[in-house]
Amino acid sequence: MTMSLGPYASFIVTSYAAVAIVVALLIGWVVLDYRNQTQRLRELDRSGITRRSGRSATDTP
Repeated sequence: MTMSLGPYASFIVTSYAAVAIVVALLIGWVVLDYRNQTQRLRELDRSGITRRSGRSATDTP
């Protein structure tokens, strides 16, 4: 199936390619940041630091 995009075909194809690259970069950034954050949380958990929200109301700080 071939489509005729007219005289603006190069602009349209370039725009879609640029958007695809930007979306791929954003997805990669989110994946890398997720891995970094989970690693930080594991390190904090190993060192004994707990979340304040994890305590019950009867626990003393």
